[in-house]
Amino acid sequence: MSKRDYYEVLGVSKSADEREIKKAYKRLAMKYHPDRTKGDKAMEEKFKEVQEAHEILTDSQKRAAYDQYGHAGVDPNRGGAGFGGGADFGDIFGDVFGDIFGGGGGGRGGRQSRARQGSDLRYNLELSLEEAVRGKSVEIKVPTLVACEVCDGSGAKKGTKPTTCPTCHGNGQVQMRQGFFAVQQTCPTCNGRGQIIADPCRACHGHGRTEKTKTLSVKVPAGVDTGDRIRLTGEGEAGESGAPPGDLYVQVHVREHNIFTRDSNNLYCEVPLSFTVAALGGDIEVPTLDGKVKLKITPETQTGKLFRLRGKGVKSVRSGSVGDLMCRVVVETPVNLNSKQKELLQELNNSMGKGDEAAKYRPKEKGFFDGVKKFFDDLTS
Repeated sequence: MSKRDYYEVLGVSKSADEREIKKAYKRLAMKYHPDRTKGDKAMEEKFKEVQEAHEILTDSQKRAAYDQYGHAGVDPNRGGAGFGGGADFGDIFGDVFGDIFGGGGGGRGGRQSRARQGSDLRYNLELSLEEAVRGKSVEIKVPTLVACEVCDGSGAKKGTKPTTCPTCHGNGQVQMRQGFFAVQQTCPTCNGRGQIIADPCRACHGHGRTEKTKTLSVKVPAGVDTGDRIRLTGEGEAGESGAPPGDLYVQVHVREHNIFTRDSNNLYCEVPLSFTVAALGGDIEVPTLDGKVKLKITPETQTGKLFRLRGKGVKSVRSGSVGDLMCRVVVETPVNLNSKQKELLQELNNSMGKGDEAAKYRPKEKGFFDGVKKFFDDLTS
């Protein structure tokens, strides 16, 4: 098949300068690059054609020979300058195409990882507050990919081995220099693995991995909280072709508790308090995660007051320090009173007097109404 004119290939005139040629090459190389065309053989041939035209026309000696003698002047089989397809690469590809194709990096001697490490996995573990605070061992079932037991993860039939890829010689990449530019890409023969499996394992069909549900024991340390992660090294998906496995991350979520609310290492709870105990003081029982304890209530306690029980919170999973239990009391108004009880309360109320005399018994009430009076006085003034 006769070759197309190089100027025609790049879409430039014969008088085009080197800058115009390079600009045309960049545009076409991006268009036809194998990373974009994904195995389209026709596009791959066009890419090679563009590379060849670019190398010849950006080399002053080769361009002069081509202009004078045509393709014969640069055909190595006819003593011409030659086209070095398939050899020696540099790192210019990473600079020019890295951002576009996600490549990057290919310096001389740069290597693409042929056997990729297995993916990390995540497992959501739900715990009660008690389980999170005390810690426990739990068994979990994780569906994952494991190394094929038949071929030991190689992907090759038992008794055989993968062979080195003849195209990339085990590098996983093929490389070509095109004058000023260099291009490197994943080897199309082995798809970057560096090896060829002539006789694949029937159990895993050459993938080296099979699906399996693993049962794992997870030791949950005391003090974990929602958002904490437990890492199980090497318990993720198996890597390709015997590569190392990924890790498993167990994500902790602590369910809401019907009594306690957790904030860092402290616990909070609301404790109902009878009208009489709030007024006179006394001892009451309050719950903790370790059982009931006595809490001393001071006389004249109001709703919302916090009582601290030191060391009754959560032990930190990191520092080992123990938080406190904060008890917020809520004074309950008596309900379902009989006539005698109502009389006694009315008698109590009458004994407190009215106006300024009653203020000493209800200081907040007086302060509130004084504030209300001042507010309306300011409005009318």
